[in-house]
Amino acid sequence: MLTAFNTVNSAAAPRSESGRMNRPGLILIADRIADVVELARSAEAAGFSSAWTTEFYSRNGFVVLGAVAAATRRIKVGTGICYAYMRTPVLNAAAAMDIDEISAGRMILGLGSGTKSMNEGWYGVPFEPRSAAKMKEAVALIRTLFATAGGGRVKFDGEFYKIKIPLFARPHAARASLPIYLAAVQKGMLRTAGEVADGLVGHPLYSRRYVRDVVVPNLEIGMQRGGRTRAAFDLAGYVITSISQDREQARREAKGQIAFYATAKSYAGILDLHGWTAAKEGIYEAFKSFDFARMASFVSDEMVEEIAVTGTPEECREKLARWEGLLDTPLLYAPSVGVPPARVAENNRLIVETFAA
Repeated sequence: MLTAFNTVNSAAAPRSESGRMNRPGLILIADRIADVVELARSAEAAGFSSAWTTEFYSRNGFVVLGAVAAATRRIKVGTGICYAYMRTPVLNAAAAMDIDEISAGRMILGLGSGTKSMNEGWYGVPFEPRSAAKMKEAVALIRTLFATAGGGRVKFDGEFYKIKIPLFARPHAARASLPIYLAAVQKGMLRTAGEVADGLVGHPLYSRRYVRDVVVPNLEIGMQRGGRTRAAFDLAGYVITSISQDREQARREAKGQIAFYATAKSYAGILDLHGWTAAKEGIYEAFKSFDFARMASFVSDEMVEEIAVTGTPEECREKLARWEGLLDTPLLYAPSVGVPPARVAENNRLIVETFAA
């Protein structure tokens, strides 16, 4: 029985008035775009609230989401996330409005800064140390473009972006405003999300304690700055989910995914909060030789229980309920690091079946 979730029909997915979690969303993980589309269709048929594409140096999140939007009818579609700085805000806004038209108003624009190594190493884009300030300005510019879709001049004279478009228009825009969610881990970006965004795309490495002790307090500081209310904000977050009758297999897959994210020193604060310093250092050392099996060996069962949802279908229902009161919208995410594609597909099927309405 899925008593922990409520169906929501709003443009985004604000906090449930009952305090219970909204219906879960699904992170669309598959190698072939055709399989991503079919997975989104399955999630829609199962009553999931939203379907989200990811972005990597070899995968364009907007392009894939366009295919998902065209193939579905009711489910909300979002980028979880697309990179904010590797495209200009003008391109991000245009892509979002395109997909919003394709989907008849179901688009959620999820943006993230990426790490310094991603920006510079993957895309050759200089990384701005004051990333939170740049993100705030990018969101303001994107909202300006949304609001000017009916036609008008756009002149934006910011610190990071200076834009002059004599006559901007976006004919057939589905809406004058689209929900914008931000990815955030550090305090500054969390506060920015609370101040200017409609929701959060929480990181897969979030633990329940990190959400409670760091994420929520800093979001609330940002909301106070922006004169905004918690009820109108959707605290969504990735939850690594591995379902199998073989509990050890499910736990092992989650460990590999956790270890992969723990290699980024930008996320060290999550591990340090719990005192998982030895695990962190061991993962860093093993990563130098790309020894993924050894990296995963440093991830303890305690870490898995705090971060992920693993086990049989019934056990996973019970474990996801632990996030109630912390996340408004859980975004279920199948591990893929070191996991054969056939097993990723099986896990996706089990996630959809287990959490179907």
